[in-house]
Amino acid sequence: MVNRVGVHEKGSLSINDVLESIKRREDFSRAGAIGLFIGVVRGETFEKEAKVEKLTLEAYEEKANEVLGKICDDLTYKAGIVDVQIHHFIGEFNVGDDLVYVAVAGSHREQVFPVLHEAVERYKGEAPIFKKEHVITDKGKSAYWISEKTFH
Repeated sequence: MVNRVGVHEKGSLSINDVLESIKRREDFSRAGAIGLFIGVVRGETFEKEAKVEKLTLEAYEEKANEVLGKICDDLTYKAGIVDVQIHHFIGEFNVGDDLVYVAVAGSHREQVFPVLHEAVERYKGEAPIFKKEHVITDKGKSAYWISEKTFH
């Protein structure tokens, strides 16, 4: 059984695992929609100034799991929402690799989409998950830690 939230080692969980855990919920019969967000490694930097070679993600796992759990709990209490799950991966990632799965099940799509958006924005701004970008520019290779918070 998949926990509703968590920080996981890369490759330890699939999107199918997440969907199956939602569908196995006792109250899933109330759901008429599932919305998914899958964050992947982009091949260029946010400012498009360099090519991304890979990412390294680390987390203050205990606190990240607590924060992700609170986000999911908060959002599950919204009208018509059956389940909210956030699963973020840590480790080394290549371009195109999955980084995060956010899933929201609810009675209607009109309820699911705004909660999915809020869940993504909140985990990006609140969870202590740290990203190191390894890039290639015309000056060579470099790596640096970045914060999602600088992009909002």
